[in-house]
Amino acid sequence: MIEFKDVSFAYEKDKYVLRDMSFEIGSGESVGLIGANGAGKSTIMKLLLGLVQGEGSILVDGIEVKKETLGEIRSKLGFVLQNSDNQMFMPTVYEDMSFGPLNYGLGREETDRRVDEVLASLHLEDLKYRYNHKISGGEKRMAAIATVLAMQPDTILMDEPTSALDPYNRRIVINTIRELRQTKIITSHDLDMILETCGRVILISEGRIVADGPAEEILSDKELLEANRMELPLSKSSN
Repeated sequence: MIEFKDVSFAYEKDKYVLRDMSFEIGSGESVGLIGANGAGKSTIMKLLLGLVQGEGSILVDGIEVKKETLGEIRSKLGFVLQNSDNQMFMPTVYEDMSFGPLNYGLGREETDRRVDEVLASLHLEDLKYRYNHKISGGEKRMAAIATVLAMQPDTILMDEPTSALDPYNRRIVINTIRELRQTKIITSHDLDMILETCGRVILISEGRIVADGPAEEILSDKELLEANRMELPLSKSSN
């Protein structure tokens, strides 16, 4: 369970990016955070990870996000960055996937078992010993997801997971996301991807929640989306 209770945040004094935001996300939910640029989506991710501190309270499995609990909080959350090059910093996929578990004290044998299980679950066995600089953008995005899964987080946060991908690799990443059983929170301007991967959508505008409900319902509401500087997904606009 993730809970935001009356959360506000300002990067500069009295210039609030989020205002009195409250919502809950239950275990196993797949939730899309959508909104125009500057709406506050990325700030929500940063607050969850404890990268910035705001007003109000944020709880992950009943544990409040604060300086003293960040180690425990971050062990429950996995963050897939928009730019996989900023996440994959070791020479090979295997080294990237094993880095986190080993540094959290897991033994080599158990780490290798976990790496193999994750790669098999995502059908990525052939990437194990590939060099990161020699794999495609789509492969690297999936390898980044695998790296996060090797940490066995309860919740996966994804920032624009399909950005800058060609149609073929975009489809592979979407299918990969759909297979994940963890709780997922995804920020994206790719509303067709959100429609395919998320059962629920939270629409944010100027730091406030303006809609929260079934993805199919919100992403079919042309008037609501246009009022908040967004357009219907292509799959809906062609109907």
